[in-house]
Amino acid sequence: MVVDMADGIAVSQKLKENYDQYYGGESQWRALGAAHKAENIVSLCQMVPHESILEIGCGEGSILQRLSDANFGKALFGAEISSSGVSSVMARNISRLRDCQQFDGSRLPYRDRQFDLAVLSHVIEHAEYPRRLIYEAARVARYIFIEVPLEDTTSLKPDFVFDSVGHINFYSRKTFRRLVQSCGLQVLSQKTTNPSRAMYEFQYGRKSVFKYLTKRAMLALSEPLACALFTYHSSLLCANLNEIK
Repeated sequence: MVVDMADGIAVSQKLKENYDQYYGGESQWRALGAAHKAENIVSLCQMVPHESILEIGCGEGSILQRLSDANFGKALFGAEISSSGVSSVMARNISRLRDCQQFDGSRLPYRDRQFDLAVLSHVIEHAEYPRRLIYEAARVARYIFIEVPLEDTTSLKPDFVFDSVGHINFYSRKTFRRLVQSCGLQVLSQKTTNPSRAMYEFQYGRKSVFKYLTKRAMLALSEPLACALFTYHSSLLCANLNEIK
């Protein structure tokens, strides 16, 4: 059991073991996903301070690589629960990366307000204590970007079964927004996006283009209906209430 001795919060051994050897270098799938995710970060965050950026749950470093290549942020940092993830990040030699540290999934090894922006991209659906992680992001950064898959749709199965993907929390557009607000954050902007066509083709083959186009058209026609039927990505840019007074 990994325990934060300050308050007794623990990340289960099952979750930790699932991610310890989760990453084995650069993955084409994650690279394709990172392109889409980095675009959302830049789109929502370009108007707020972003010279120093911490990505929490940075995985193998695909998003950090994209942000560095796009010259978004002067100093990039990473925090990751997985030892294999930290090793993969450091092996990339990302030009704007200053540091990447392993943490226990609960307490970040950084001081209060150390960063302009903290990024939680496709992380809190994996987190045993999502509010605790959001509180920590808000402690170390002035602004917080969070993105999740909107998997609470009509096709979500009634019973939970753990798998290697590791999603244990499932969100709709509304419950995601209310979650961050319940953590004392102000939502500055929200964006719903369809994963890229390249991601569909890589995962499902060229026959998936029809599904991609259908989802894109449905999102343009009616976002509430689209999100009830299909999984999209939702991004929020948030700030502590005292940052915007």
